[in-house]
Amino acid sequence: MRFTSCVSVVIAGLSLVGCSKPESRVAQGNRDQVLHLGNLSEPTDLDPHVVTSMQNFYVISALFEGLTGYNPKDASPEPALAERWDVSEDGTVYTFHLRKTAKWSNGDPVTAHDFVKTYRRILSPGVASEYSYLHENLIKNAAAFVKGEVKDFAQVGYLAVDDHTLRLTLVGPAPYFPGMLSHHSWYPLHLSTIEKFGGAEKRGTGWTRPGNFVGNGPFKLKDWKVNRVIRVVKSETYWDQATVKLKELNFYPIESADTEERAFRSGQLHVTSTLPTGKVDGYRDSKSALYQSHPFFGTFFLRFNTKVKPLEDPRVRRALALTIDRSGIVKTVLRAGQLPAFSLVPPNLPGYQGRPGFTNDVELGRKLIAEAGFPKGEGFPKLEFLFNTTDANKQLAEAMQQMWKRELGIEVTLVNQEAKVYQASMVAGDYQIARYAWIGDYLDPSSFLDMMMTTSGNNQTGWSNPDYDRLMTAAGREGDALKRAALMQQAETILMTEMPVAPVYYYTRNYLRQPNVKGWDANLLDIHPYKYVWLEAQ
Repeated sequence: MRFTSCVSVVIAGLSLVGCSKPESRVAQGNRDQVLHLGNLSEPTDLDPHVVTSMQNFYVISALFEGLTGYNPKDASPEPALAERWDVSEDGTVYTFHLRKTAKWSNGDPVTAHDFVKTYRRILSPGVASEYSYLHENLIKNAAAFVKGEVKDFAQVGYLAVDDHTLRLTLVGPAPYFPGMLSHHSWYPLHLSTIEKFGGAEKRGTGWTRPGNFVGNGPFKLKDWKVNRVIRVVKSETYWDQATVKLKELNFYPIESADTEERAFRSGQLHVTSTLPTGKVDGYRDSKSALYQSHPFFGTFFLRFNTKVKPLEDPRVRRALALTIDRSGIVKTVLRAGQLPAFSLVPPNLPGYQGRPGFTNDVELGRKLIAEAGFPKGEGFPKLEFLFNTTDANKQLAEAMQQMWKRELGIEVTLVNQEAKVYQASMVAGDYQIARYAWIGDYLDPSSFLDMMMTTSGNNQTGWSNPDYDRLMTAAGREGDALKRAALMQQAETILMTEMPVAPVYYYTRNYLRQPNVKGWDANLLDIHPYKYVWLEAQ
C-alpha cells in the first residue's frame, strides 16, 4: 500500500518526519556539536575484553583510552595515557610513563596498578577473551600462566613500578608493539566497578550499562537503547578534554544499507557505516563530495568448521575455495573497487608480501571434490552457509551458492542471523560454512596471521597445525624484519594450503560523509579518534 499523505516514520530509532520539515538531526548536530553515526549492527557488549567487531570498537574507543592512541592521519601510534615510553636495547622491555592527570569518569586516578589488574582479567578463564592470545603471544610467562605452568602471577611480564610507571616485558622484540597497544584488548578497566556488578572474572554482567559504566576515554556512556541508539557525552574528567570539541556522539545500529542511506539523505546521519552496492556507481560517477572511498586493511573470507564432515577434509575446503569466481564477485556484485583475495593478509603492506598458495581453478576444484568421494557432487551432504544480516552479505552468499551448484554440483542452504546471534554461533562453533571479515587491529601481518594460531580465541574454525603455530611463535620472537617476514610467509603458505579459511576479496572502504564533519581523515584502519573530530556549522 502506498501512502501519499503526511507521515512520520521511525526507522532504527531515527525520526524521518514529512511535510513540516523540522530541522534535521544533522543541522541540529552541526550547531550543537552532536555527531550522528551509522554503526551497522547492535553492539554485542561494551566490555573491551569480550568484543571482536569493529562496530563494538567504534563505540568502545570513545569510552576508553589505552597507553597509546591512533594518529588520525595514518593510524600510527601516538602517546595517549602514556605520555612517553622507553625501550630496552634488546627490544623486549617497555617502560611506560603514565599521565598523572589521567582519571576515570568517576574521578578516580588511572594508575599502573589498574593496567596490571586488567591484564590479569583478560587472561582469566571466566572471561574467556577471544583476544587473550595477543597477551599470551607477546608477554613473558603469560601463556605459561594461562596453562598453569606458572602459578605466581607476579612472574608474568606486567609490573606496576609505581602508580605512574608500568613495565611490560615481552618474550621477544616486537617493533609493532606500540601500535598494538591502541587496541581495546590493552585498555585499562576500572576493576572495582566490574567487581561491584557481578564479579571481575565473568562475562555479561551489568557493569557496562548506563549508570554503572566507568571508563577513562574522552566520552562517557549516557544512554543505551537496544536496537535504537547508544549515546555518549563528553567526559569532564578526561585528561585532554580541552582537545575534545564534540559534546555528544550517537551510534545507530542500522543493518540495512538502504535504510541507512535514506537516513543519511534525509539529514539524520553525518556518516554511514556502508553504502548499498547498487548505489555505489551513482555516487562515484557523479563525483559527489559525500562519497568516500579509500583502501582498507581488511579481508572478507569464508570460515570452514573443520570439525564437521566433510569439511574436515582439506580437499573439500580447497574445492570450495577454488571454484569461487572472485573477479566476477568484485566486478558484478560489489562494484566498488574491491580486489580478489588469494591470501589472508591484504597486499601492499610495507615489508611483507603475502603468499597466495592458490588461484581460481574450477577444474582442480572438481578433481579435488571427486578425490574426496563426491564426483560431480554425488553423495555430498547439504551444508549450511551462515551469514549475518546485511544486503551485501546476502548477495555474496547467493552468488557463491550458485557457483558451488554450477561448478561442483553441491547444494548449500543459506542461513542468516542478526549480528548478536551470528557472533554467538561463531564462538560456539555452531556453523558449517560462514562468512567472516577481519580488519587489521594494527598495521602488521601478525594482526591477521596470529588469529589462526591454535591458542587464538578468534580462530573459530577448529583448525590446528603445529608447524603453523611454531612458525608464528618464532616470528613473534624474531627481531630481524626480513627473517620475521619469511617466517610469516611460510606460515601463510601452510594456511592457504590447508584452507580452514578461504579469502574472497580485499576491502575498499565505501561510505557517505557530510562535508561539515572535520578531522575525519582516511587511513588504512578506518579509525577516526573522536577527540579530534568536530562539526563545522553551516
